[in-house]
Amino acid sequence: MFIETIEAIASATFLSPSEKLPYVRLATRKVETIKILLLVLWETKSFADKRYIDLSSKLETISKMLSGWNGQLTKLTQQTQSKQNSPVAKAGEK
Repeated sequence: MFIETIEAIASATFLSPSEKLPYVRLATRKVETIKILLLVLWETKSFADKRYIDLSSKLETISKMLSGWNGQLTKLTQQTQSKQNSPVAKAGEK
């Protein structure tokens, strides 16, 4: 899961803004899955408290960063689509 997350982020880095969104969303889903699995390990006492706190705080930071990136890309995509769908005023028309 960690490797798949890194791969999705690396792939998104080198794509155009319109192509990034699916990869950022995939990375977000992977991070959220890792957070759930980590919680299960902690709840079953398979993971020490200190280690859980350390990893979960880092994963939360990554999650927030991906969420911000997703928001920027979504906004950019919506702006691009609205520009493409808006009627273009012709010269001389009122």
